[in-house]
Amino acid sequence: MSADPLSDALAVADARSVFSGGFTAGGDWAIELRGRHRLKVKAVLRGSCLLVREGGGEPLRLSEGDVVVSDGDQPYVLCNRPGVEPTDPADVVMDPATRMARLGQGDAVDVSCVSGHIDLSRDRGDLLRRALPELVHVRADSPEAGVLRWLIGQLVAEMRTSRAGVEFVSAQLAQLMFVQVLRICLIEADGLPPGWLRALADERLAPALRLMHGDPAHPWQLEELAQAAAMSRTTFAVRFKEAAGVPPLTYLLNWRMSLAARALRQDTAPVGTLARSVGYTSESAFSNAFKRAVGVAPRRYREEALAKS
Repeated sequence: MSADPLSDALAVADARSVFSGGFTAGGDWAIELRGRHRLKVKAVLRGSCLLVREGGGEPLRLSEGDVVVSDGDQPYVLCNRPGVEPTDPADVVMDPATRMARLGQGDAVDVSCVSGHIDLSRDRGDLLRRALPELVHVRADSPEAGVLRWLIGQLVAEMRTSRAGVEFVSAQLAQLMFVQVLRICLIEADGLPPGWLRALADERLAPALRLMHGDPAHPWQLEELAQAAAMSRTTFAVRFKEAAGVPPLTYLLNWRMSLAARALRQDTAPVGTLARSVGYTSESAFSNAFKRAVGVAPRRYREEALAKS
């Protein structure tokens, strides 16, 4: 693995961004956002709208240039005003030529949005989902939003063309949009739940994370990691647990299991070889640790993954 925890996590989670289209709307309109094992991404190209949480609370106003990423567990509604009956996304008819749908009444275009999702169905440990808040709101006036606006502009340009490779390019732009959102989360880390992303945002802890990610098979000790962070053992252990939600060596164990799960899904190497790659000299010790962490033995996990592929 590399010493770049963000790239590592994206690779291990096997997150795949997919651009799905967009919509224009006028008059009264509403649409529900949901999707199990998916993070929903919405970018407002024009106008403004409200995001309403299903559980109530103050609606969030989204303005032109804003981007939101919502988890797949908590449903939301995008609308022009609260109280409008939301349209089921399955009932929305998209123009195959423009990949845009129409919501509301009349011909006026009060708001225009593009949509996508990040498929996390292969992330068995919810590595990415657990690191993010249930809703990420990137405002258009954010210092880091310029790159995001450029990516959105490129995505819209691809929507309006039938050039060769449009599907592939759109998917890659959607992936880059998600990475940029994660980078913004690292800068504005106060709203992050305890997890690897919040720990990575802590400049004092980041060197220790990079060590574990750069060489996960090494038998890291708390003293070594604390030295990398220029802290005492106690201070480091307390600060790491507050940020990551687990002690440092538990984080290392969980990371090894995430690496092992990905290898089992993608490789055909013997389990003993895989065990050594994540720091275990005994195949049985690795198998027991994997089963405790994931719920099934490594060979069974590989069989189930192959059956789904």
